[in-house]
Amino acid sequence: MKVMYLALLLAFLSASVSASIDEAMNKANTYYRENNFNAAIAEYEKLVSEGYRGASLHFNLGNAYYRIGKLGYAVLYYEKALKLSPNDEDIKHNLALANSRTIDKIDSLPKFFLFEWWESFLTLFSLQTWFVISLIIYLLLLVVIAFYFLAGHIIHPRISFFTGAAVLIIFLISVSVSAIKLNREEKRQEAVIIENSVVVKLSPDEKGKDGFIVNEGLKILLEDQVDEWKKIRLPDGKVGWVKRNQIAVI
Repeated sequence: MKVMYLALLLAFLSASVSASIDEAMNKANTYYRENNFNAAIAEYEKLVSEGYRGASLHFNLGNAYYRIGKLGYAVLYYEKALKLSPNDEDIKHNLALANSRTIDKIDSLPKFFLFEWWESFLTLFSLQTWFVISLIIYLLLLVVIAFYFLAGHIIHPRISFFTGAAVLIIFLISVSVSAIKLNREEKRQEAVIIENSVVVKLSPDEKGKDGFIVNEGLKILLEDQVDEWKKIRLPDGKVGWVKRNQIAVI
């Protein structure tokens, strides 16, 4: 009985939280439709600060920032949304639109075509989706193994064996991709410049020599940190240091 009461309580709390999120989202969406973008941003940001994540939440927040001309934050939240939903065409379109309005047009260093293919394969699905795919293939593998032992006298064992081997290979690939993607997301940090114009230093020091200038909306890679300074790498390979409050991590 105690377990049942606990389950009912958890279900009630979950429903209450879900209703609260929906109410906040509807309120923010209403502000957005009324062109009250600052109020919409405040409501969306409240949900973000409370730890809620979702492609639609980040996408709507990116749209609101885009409408008030804050390209840095627009790109930031479009990138966050794309990370959760890599195949969403609306997110890709709006991100491309925001990037087309940024000042910096930096070409990435050329990559060997196999590396480009691998990167595209990794970003085909989100990390959560890769985990789900691995779980489904694992369950399918168990079914094939059971079928091999239980139905071997009905279907030729070779068919079950080679089917199981193929499923096992696919399972190992999906698990490997999930592990690589998880490791990358834990160690590889990307960020977006959120200030209008930032002077990048060649050393983590206010009095350090100026290196180059980057502008709002540029996506960069984070490599190191010294106190309030972050070492960044641009798509073309340039490196330098900026202050932590000049960027936002994706």
